[in-house]
Amino acid sequence: MKRLFKKLISATKDENFMHFIENIEVLVSKLLSILMVIVILVAIADLAGFLAQELFDTPGKFNTTLYKIFGLFLNILIALEILENITAYLRKHVFQVELVIVTSLIAVARKIIILDFEKVSGIDIIGLGVAILALSISYLIIRSSSPK
Repeated sequence: MKRLFKKLISATKDENFMHFIENIEVLVSKLLSILMVIVILVAIADLAGFLAQELFDTPGKFNTTLYKIFGLFLNILIALEILENITAYLRKHVFQVELVIVTSLIAVARKIIILDFEKVSGIDIIGLGVAILALSISYLIIRSSSPK
C-alpha cells in the first residue's frame, strides 16, 4: 500500500504530469494529421469527380461553375496548410503563428473568390476587407519581428 501511495505521488509531480500531457498532445497531433490526410484525399477525389462531371456531362456550362471549382481547389490548399500547421507542431512542439496567419489569409481569400456579390451586403464585404487588412498587418509584424 505504501509503494502504491509513493507511485501515485510520483506520478502527480509536475515533471511527470507535464510529460504525460506532452505525450497526449503528440498522440492527438498524429491522429489529427492522419485524419487530415484522409480529408485531403477525399477532397481531391471530390474535386476530380466534380471536374469530370462538369467537363463531360454539361459542356458549355463550365464557365458558370468556375468559381465553385476555384473554391474546391482552395479548400484543398487550406487543408494542406492545416496539415502543415499540425506537422510543424509535431516537429518543433510549438505553434507557428506565421503559418496560422497565412492559413487564415488563404481562407479569407477563398471566401472572397467564391463570393456572390449579388447576394451579400456591403457590410459583409467591408468585414472581409477589414479581416484581410488585420491579417496582413499581423503577418507583416510577425514576419518582420522573426529572425531569418
